[in-house]
Amino acid sequence: MHYHPADPEREDTEINVDHPLLKTFLAGSFSGTFSTILFQPLDLIKTRLQNRNNNNAGKQKHGMVSTTLAIIQKENIFALWRGVTPSMTRVVPGVGLYFSTLHWLKTTLELDNSITPIQAILLGVTARSITGAILIPVTVVKTRYESGMYKYNSIIEALSLIHKSEGLKGLASGLVPTLLRDAPYSGLYLMFYTQLKKISITEFPNQSETITHHFTCGVIAGVLASLVTQPADVIKTKMQLYPQEFNSLKSASYYIYSKYGFQGYFKGIVPRMLRRTLMTAMAWTLYEHITRTIGLT
Repeated sequence: MHYHPADPEREDTEINVDHPLLKTFLAGSFSGTFSTILFQPLDLIKTRLQNRNNNNAGKQKHGMVSTTLAIIQKENIFALWRGVTPSMTRVVPGVGLYFSTLHWLKTTLELDNSITPIQAILLGVTARSITGAILIPVTVVKTRYESGMYKYNSIIEALSLIHKSEGLKGLASGLVPTLLRDAPYSGLYLMFYTQLKKISITEFPNQSETITHHFTCGVIAGVLASLVTQPADVIKTKMQLYPQEFNSLKSASYYIYSKYGFQGYFKGIVPRMLRRTLMTAMAWTLYEHITRTIGLT
């Protein structure tokens, strides 16, 4: 398809603002913007906690609070937002793509909002797998920015350097654990979220379809889904920060267990749970409010 900037009528034909897929994409991207900026520090702290360099300083313990204070003291408070640009580049279109893919799947399969738990899991897993695979290069850059180990001047430079030194494999490092983390999370989240909404509507009909109702259901669903998928997040971080040392799920998993034990798979769970749960709950709450306002639901 060729683009003709001099032909406004053609442009209006190609970009139809009334199209439901475009509306869901824009609604999802808008909802993802605020949550990404607000909760970026939690994602950065999670990455630092999972980075093995934080555990090599003797017997000093590094928790969420001490890590946060160390970042502020050694750098500055704005360092907590390191990696926000690749986060925005990944999350904002990613959330939009996820919601538009979800809408397309539901429309294509002729499913209404009363989906079964199995349907919710399959929809969430499929939509997130498509989105995660497309955006994996930006995910790699985001993780490296947050670790503090890599100094890139821009996303384009980072992508170019990774491709030059590590090839396409480097740009896709951690894809499998990323999908093992994100796809089940989205499937479980959607299942918990839709079922909690059904239960709460039955038990508290006067409180249904309010922002508070959606947000509460989202937070509970996020906590449950985060617990199940945390080990995959730790493995993903190792593979993306140390691609030469951990080039497989087995090697990364073995290292974590041999060095830290079973609890090693849950490093950074508090900031990740806070960030992922609040971010997803906010994104879904804003998305549902926006789509209802523009007449998509």
